[in-house]
Amino acid sequence: MIRTDVAVVGAGLSGLYAAALLNRAGRSCVVLEARDRIGGRILSVPAGKPGGDARYDLGPAWFWPDMQPRMRSLVDELGLTAFPQETDGGMVMERSRSGPPQRYARGFNTEPRSMRLIGGMQTLVDAIVRRMPAVSIHRGVQVTEIHHGASGPIRIDGVRIDAVSDSEPLTVMADTVILALPPRLIAETIAFYPALPDGLRSELAAVPTWMAGHAKVMAVYDRAFWREQGLSGTASSFVGPLMEIHDASAPDGRPALFGFAGFPAAARKAMGPEQLTQMTLAQLVRLFGPDGARPAAVFVADWAEDPHTATAADGQPPASHPDYGPPSSGIAAGDGRLILAGTEVAAEFGGYLEGALAAAVDAAERVLAR
Repeated sequence: MIRTDVAVVGAGLSGLYAAALLNRAGRSCVVLEARDRIGGRILSVPAGKPGGDARYDLGPAWFWPDMQPRMRSLVDELGLTAFPQETDGGMVMERSRSGPPQRYARGFNTEPRSMRLIGGMQTLVDAIVRRMPAVSIHRGVQVTEIHHGASGPIRIDGVRIDAVSDSEPLTVMADTVILALPPRLIAETIAFYPALPDGLRSELAAVPTWMAGHAKVMAVYDRAFWREQGLSGTASSFVGPLMEIHDASAPDGRPALFGFAGFPAAARKAMGPEQLTQMTLAQLVRLFGPDGARPAAVFVADWAEDPHTATAADGQPPASHPDYGPPSSGIAAGDGRLILAGTEVAAEFGGYLEGALAAAVDAAERVLAR
């Protein structure tokens, strides 16, 4: 059995940052993560270039420092290097199967400009963890039950977390628990004793998980052949399989293109990643020429197939950005011992990395105020 002041369930950005803030404030923390890695929906993969440290984001990749002060401050504090998203050059529009894609001499240069991190967004969570040596992170641990307060004939002083791993069951006793998971996963995968109020559980189950219905495809190349044609790498398609494409090149590594698949999750599951990859390369040939068929590496991340991200209800992504925020019944339960974090419950910037940080700050402040 492990005893700690605070147990954090979920080692995504929000959970890790909350643990880091509490560690800095002198509270003992344990982080429980069902995956075998940290980062949650942040996932940066190497492309295997000899001697290179470049990583490519299959999860969130962008932030906007002019609009998102927490991300800007944290990136600066951790000494990370940001660079602007490549948008210089023309763009391509694919409107139908009946004719060739159209090329436009100028793309869409949005302001404020999107920024990325050298080494991928994974560098952010890695740097946070390096600054919290007193925090114990347990990977491969699935939380199954949370007992708090009066649970049947037994009254628990604090919170008891029951979890399972590949090796053995794990029990954690904590004064407070931060649930830094997508709300739907909390509602569907964890049994609470006593049960959460019906209204709160229903609210959690109704919150769409950001990115959960999406798939992202990354094609890494040995040269940026689209730039040789005066193109930015930005493309839009009504044909697919990718509906939105951007340059994903790493300044410290190979050039790359990535896009979001437009097929529903059920259709992607039926075709499988190999067919999706073949269809994607055929599309990149249509958009950018024959060099699109010769990638050095291709990565597919279908978040709808990740049981630690998505539920069955997330198979169809929302048509617009959800109206995220704290549940109307509040973000603390169990006499304030159960506290929610994660980008979906953030009071602002819900669905973004900034929202994950905002929710972490709020959760840490609630713990420290107890």
